[in-house]
Amino acid sequence: MPERTPGSGPTGDAAERPGDAGRDRLARALVRPSRSQAVVGVLLAVLGFAAIVQVRSNQLDDTYSGRREQDLIEILGGLTGTSDRARREIERLEQTQSRLLSDTSARSAAVDQAAERVETLNILAGLVPVTGPGLRITITEETGRVSIDSLLDTVQELRTAGAEAMEFNDEVRLAAESSFDEVDGSIEVDGVPLDTPYVLEVIGETNTLQGGLTFPSGPISSLETQDGARVDVEELSSIDIQSVRSATRPEFAQPEQGQ
Repeated sequence: MPERTPGSGPTGDAAERPGDAGRDRLARALVRPSRSQAVVGVLLAVLGFAAIVQVRSNQLDDTYSGRREQDLIEILGGLTGTSDRARREIERLEQTQSRLLSDTSARSAAVDQAAERVETLNILAGLVPVTGPGLRITITEETGRVSIDSLLDTVQELRTAGAEAMEFNDEVRLAAESSFDEVDGSIEVDGVPLDTPYVLEVIGETNTLQGGLTFPSGPISSLETQDGARVDVEELSSIDIQSVRSATRPEFAQPEQGQ
């Protein structure tokens, strides 16, 4: 029989076993990996790193994870209370704003009313020039003399009819405190002698003023029948009254406290 040389058969010491061959290949791959193996390794490393980062991010973002139910209820209650306080504060501020706007409007309205009141009083007191529609009444003596009572009655009836401003002969502004006197046969108003004809200009609602002059036994009737005068009445769309009175300061009267 032929002799077997060592290592020449499957039972020799140098014969390779399957397990030893696999370990050898793994060792060689770890020591000197191929290009494809290196790429796969890098991809696996990147994927692992991304997974770790995602897990940590989820842990950081999940603020209330792991909280007990009672803790979550208390947190929700605190947020609700804060929201309610903020809403109440907004309502309070809106009410304050509304009140301030209302107070401002009220003050503005009061100031406007006071200004209108002052303007009206200045007109009635004869302290400012005025213009407006009205009547020009010319009283001319013909067969007799005009009496002081007839002139005074005429002025009073016009006041009752709503006259807002009156002026005699472009020089004497009439007011509530105007006085009529007869001195040496001449009629004086507030100390100023009036020449004839007497021209009385009146600002007011023309139809009402006309009614205050022409009713039976009224001023025009008395002047014409009793005093023998001729009365001419012109209705004008605009009358300028330029004469003014000097304001008189009260000497004894004082405003009450709080006025």
